[in-house]
Amino acid sequence: MKGLSPAKQWDIFLSRFDPKIKALVRGALLRLRKRLPGAVELVYDNYNALVIGFGATDRASDALFSLAIYPKWVNLFFLQGAGLDDSEGLLQGSGNVVRHIRLSAPLLLDDPRVRDLMDRAKAQAAKAIDPRAKRRMIIKAVSPKQRPRKP
Repeated sequence: MKGLSPAKQWDIFLSRFDPKIKALVRGALLRLRKRLPGAVELVYDNYNALVIGFGATDRASDALFSLAIYPKWVNLFFLQGAGLDDSEGLLQGSGNVVRHIRLSAPLLLDDPRVRDLMDRAKAQAAKAIDPRAKRRMIIKAVSPKQRPRKP
């Protein structure tokens, strides 16, 4: 895929998924891009999942959120989610750092409780995303061996 733009590579990666998953991702991505203007998008086409992270720089450690796309579902990861107050009990996971929400539909990102969690995660970030910056997509890694992308 050398020579192809990151956006074109992303389209190829996503094309390997079931149409329902692709539609869910496209809807979620539209909402995340509106909510995170200026974010650097880091793409990892990994063994288990296709992942797109959103952060202030091209360093994975500066990412705040990521969408992980699996053959049967999509998760929105809060990469510092363990430190967030989640009185509504929306976040899943028990690790020391990361939490996630399983996305059943793109509209879930419009839920005021999810918006509030995202706003608080952004407020706690060590490096803020500059909303005046131009959005950039960077392909960080492509695994040569991958699980099937369709169930």
